[in-house]
Amino acid sequence: MKTPSIVGIMLIILGIVAFAYQGFTYTTTEKAIDLGPIQVTAEKTHTFPIPPIVGGIALVGGILLLATGGKRA
Repeated sequence: MKTPSIVGIMLIILGIVAFAYQGFTYTTTEKAIDLGPIQVTAEKTHTFPIPPIVGGIALVGGILLLATGGKRA
């Protein structure tokens, strides 16, 4: 397979995943209280949204690369 075809397939997969999940969440742990031997930690959940336009651009870009990747000499 040629490189543009591989990149095109990867962009299509990335676009579909971006449409399916629309973001990801992660958890961080930070100290709330630190009094010598006594420590209290708190977990915070953060969300990083992925706009649907990013998934659309990746999907269209992948389709275009796949369609035009084999036509160049």
